[in-house]
Amino acid sequence: MDSAPPSCKGHRYPVEIIAHCVWLYFRFPLSFREVEELMLERGVLVSHETVRRWCTKFGQAYANGLRRRRVQPGDKWHLDEVFLRINGELKYLWRAVDADGNVLDILVQNRRDTAAARRFFRKLLKKTCSVPRVIVTDKLRSYGAAHREIMPSVEHRVHKGLNNRAENSHQPTRQRERAMKGFRSTGGAQRFLSAFSGISPHFRPRRHLMTATQYHTEMTTRFAIWDEITGATTLPTAP
Repeated sequence: MDSAPPSCKGHRYPVEIIAHCVWLYFRFPLSFREVEELMLERGVLVSHETVRRWCTKFGQAYANGLRRRRVQPGDKWHLDEVFLRINGELKYLWRAVDADGNVLDILVQNRRDTAAARRFFRKLLKKTCSVPRVIVTDKLRSYGAAHREIMPSVEHRVHKGLNNRAENSHQPTRQRERAMKGFRSTGGAQRFLSAFSGISPHFRPRRHLMTATQYHTEMTTRFAIWDEITGATTLPTAP
C-alpha cells in the first residue's frame, strides 16, 4: 500500500499551509470561514472556498494515512448506531470502535435493519482486514441476524451497559453536527465523517489517564506523525 504523502503539485500554497487548514477544520468545531479568519491572523490570505476544496481533496487521504500508522485494532469491538437528521430525513450513523476507543469504521445508512447491519459488518471487516474475538452491541435485533450470517464464529455480547465505549464515541460527531447546523446530504455526511473519524481522534489521546508531561510527549509524537503523513514540516510564520 502506498504510504507517500498526497501530492500538492499545482497548488498555489505550500503543503504546510494546506495541511494546517485541514487540521484546523477537522480537529476543532470551526467553519471554513473561521479557518480563513485564523489563517488571516497568521498573515496567510486564503479564501474559505479554497479551504473547503482542500478539506474535500486531502481530508480523506490524510485520514487514511493516519489509519495506516495505527497499531492493529484490539480483538474486542463495540458497535453502535445513532440517528442523524439530514435535510429533515432520519438517517443512521453506524460506528465501530475497539476497546481503546479507536474508530474502526463508520457508515451512514437509511435504515437500521438486518440488511444495513450486514452491509456495515462486511465493510468493517474489509476495512480492518481482521476479525474480532468479541463484538459488543446493544439489543437491536439486526446485529444478531447479521452476526449469525457474516461472522458466526465471533462471540456476540448483547448488553446496553457494556457498550458505553461506542456510545461515547458519538459525542465529537454530535458536537460537529451542531456546529455545522446539520448535514445537507447523505453523501456529504459520509465523506465528512469518514475523514473526521480518522483525523480528530488522532489528536484526542486519553488525557485523563496521563500526566501533563506524558500528554505533551504524546501530542508531540502525534504531531510528528501528522507531519509525516501530510508531507509538512511546520507552518511558516507571518513576516
